[in-house]
Amino acid sequence: MRLGLADTITSIVGLTIILILVLMAIFAQQIAPYDPTAGSLLDRLKPPFWQEGGSTAHLLGTDVLGRDTLSRLIFGARTSLAVAVIAILVAGTIGSTLGIIAGYLGGWADIIIMRAADLAFSFPTILLAMVLAVIFGASFANIILVIALVLWAEYARMARGESLKIKSMDYVALARVAGVSKTKIMARHILPNISSSLIVLATLQVGVVIILESSLSFLGVGMPPPTPDWGAMISEGRSYVVTAWWLSLVPGVAILLTVLSFNLLGDALTEWMNPSSHRDA
Repeated sequence: MRLGLADTITSIVGLTIILILVLMAIFAQQIAPYDPTAGSLLDRLKPPFWQEGGSTAHLLGTDVLGRDTLSRLIFGARTSLAVAVIAILVAGTIGSTLGIIAGYLGGWADIIIMRAADLAFSFPTILLAMVLAVIFGASFANIILVIALVLWAEYARMARGESLKIKSMDYVALARVAGVSKTKIMARHILPNISSSLIVLATLQVGVVIILESSLSFLGVGMPPPTPDWGAMISEGRSYVVTAWWLSLVPGVAILLTVLSFNLLGDALTEWMNPSSHRDA
């Protein structure tokens, strides 16, 4: 399916921003001009270089502890993308596996798994994440676990719906007649045929995870300090919005661009992999 000109342009823009963010995250150690956790009180609250009092030594200024905002922004990209990728892999693996089992086997397996998913959907996402974060504590691994426990139901519901369609196909019936085990049918015939839908969902959920992780950090139950984190940067700067606007605005813009870019890429993948969805809409 060929994308229209507007879709092509927006997807290229989104992909370009994503590539820049990924390179920032991978090569943060080489790109960042300063140690993101090292500060100097003599340099505290320095404005960006284009404002009076700013300098090219700190292009985006410094925070209340004199830490370089640009360096923390770069390392914050590593934190946010790492959490998003790992959490989505965990949630996607758990949710997709359970969804395929529910859709293909049906019966009590379907009832139990989907009632658990309904229970997960019944709680407000941020509230559930906050409760789990408080229970498990603040750490990189725990934040990933919390987000995975919040998001797995999305993958389970999608995988179940797609599995219900595919298990009625002729090639699945032939595999059953040939004596292929249920496990092999789910792994070889169902999973590969629903993977495109799961990839699209994962792409669209990167933005959701980044916002969720940043929200937890903003509320004080996310990444523990002094780990550079966009949500924590916004939280630290909220008391200085008038006098040091860059503290909250810079990471806020980074979150906005990242979420927008992944949404643009997700929309393009949806159009490319499943063009009928747009026609049906």
